[in-house]
Amino acid sequence: MLTDPELRSQVDQIWDRLWSSGLSNPMDSIEQFSYLLFLKRLDDAENQREKQAKRRNKPFEPQIKPELRWSHWINFKADEALKHVREEVFPWLRTAGTQGSSFERYMQNAEFKISKPGTLIEVCNLIDALKISGQNQDVQGDLYEYLLSKLNTAGRNGQFRTPRHIIRMMVQMVDPKPKERIGDLAAGTCGFLVNAYEYILEQHSEPDEQGKPQLIGDLLSDEEREFLQTEAFTAYDNDSGMTMLRIGSMNLMLHGIKHPRFFYMDTLSKSFKDEKSLDVVLMNPPFKGKMDESDINPTLPTKCKKTELLFLHLIERVLDMGGRCAVIVPDGVLFGSSKQHQEIRKKIIETHRLDGVVSMPSGVFKPYAGVSTAVLLFTRGGTTDKIWFYDMEHDGFSLDDKRQPVAENDIPDILTCWKNRFNPDFTTQRAERLSELKSEIAPMKAERLILLKEINRLTFENAIAPADDEPTRLALEGDRQRLAQLHEQMAPLQAEINQLNRQFWVTKAQVKGNKYDLSASRYRQIEQDEPYYESPSVTLERFLKLEHVMEEEMQELMRYIEA
Repeated sequence: MLTDPELRSQVDQIWDRLWSSGLSNPMDSIEQFSYLLFLKRLDDAENQREKQAKRRNKPFEPQIKPELRWSHWINFKADEALKHVREEVFPWLRTAGTQGSSFERYMQNAEFKISKPGTLIEVCNLIDALKISGQNQDVQGDLYEYLLSKLNTAGRNGQFRTPRHIIRMMVQMVDPKPKERIGDLAAGTCGFLVNAYEYILEQHSEPDEQGKPQLIGDLLSDEEREFLQTEAFTAYDNDSGMTMLRIGSMNLMLHGIKHPRFFYMDTLSKSFKDEKSLDVVLMNPPFKGKMDESDINPTLPTKCKKTELLFLHLIERVLDMGGRCAVIVPDGVLFGSSKQHQEIRKKIIETHRLDGVVSMPSGVFKPYAGVSTAVLLFTRGGTTDKIWFYDMEHDGFSLDDKRQPVAENDIPDILTCWKNRFNPDFTTQRAERLSELKSEIAPMKAERLILLKEINRLTFENAIAPADDEPTRLALEGDRQRLAQLHEQMAPLQAEINQLNRQFWVTKAQVKGNKYDLSASRYRQIEQDEPYYESPSVTLERFLKLEHVMEEEMQELMRYIEA
């Protein structure tokens, strides 16, 4: 997530400039920005190669003709620059992809839509001001993700942009390896594949001098590096306008994947026939999309109209034996009572190994939608004996439309728990800590009940007492202050207890007994504070006392009237 306010402001300026020049379709603005950003990055890379050649006293072999480079035409007069980009640079860009790559294929019909010379130069100057080459790769990715977040068309047909930190969590949980075939069957901007690529690089790079992780992949073998570039990542999308395919391809290339394999394909259709072709699937399939029944692949339930269910069947088909998956599903998939809902849950649990369910709070996809979702993690083949659950309550951002960063964040705990889910020492330590916390908080909860009882009594006594009854009022005030202090003391302990209870295991037998219901709320045990209830005899006694007081006051009023 792009947190640098200056960079965000600069991107906003670019966006506004493109918008005001007539590119009112957000997809067009992002596409044109992507072209220019791509040209700038190519120029930076060429500069870097030239410097390295000089340092090594080797001849520099340019990969781009000098007249096509950003640094050459950016100094032209505005109208000359626009003419040069239109007639020289952009035609070359259409063919700049590696032969056979999706970039080469989908750029063939790409259009350069910036028509105003002043806009081109102004936007280019703003891109220069971003100092792309000086940013680390993570910031570069954040910058592009921030731009993609401006896709206000997101949300149509249930297609929601997946937050980057949720993608990263899913990638870390699946733990993709260098020689695995990794895919997304409805890829959008290819965020899952970009993160998987970065994760693999980080896991196979020596840390820098300060011990910070790097994304250089210097520990990868030549064979692994070649596989990552040419075969590891495969993505599909059915954007008929090709814009998303170009943006996704450029996103992959801008992150270092030089041979993107991002193809136009409706993976639920009859045309897509892949089986057991992937080792890892990472995706957030569109929810609520409608499928033409006549075009649904016959290997899928052809009468099913819910795309989220069809994609689960599809994932199960394309995963090779032992292949792993992390997929976002709407909550309805977890507990839906229809035959189709129950059948896919049963199939995953009975035929494969359902490894985990991460229930996410409903605000994760805001401002696009408030839908509640979960992450399902399963492995093709194997046997489900028990299922790991985590009931996430916070993802590090406010759950409203603003999505501001907040301190509460369960994701680090989720990753720790997932990594250690089979570690008996880790489980024992958490159980012991939970026991300690319960012992520590138990006397406070007992005192709380005593205080509530006393406050209840004093509140009644104060209500019927004479106005000058200071001792009762002061006693009530003192008990209320003590109760507030007690709640402050209990709050951090209770928060830690809740945190420790968010991870839990459920047996297959339990799930099966509940029609394969996978709702975390059905199985999670939440300890509620014991409510205080006054005994009926005391309540009746107070009613009688109150009635006596009211009678005395009525008699007093009558005496005033008669006098």
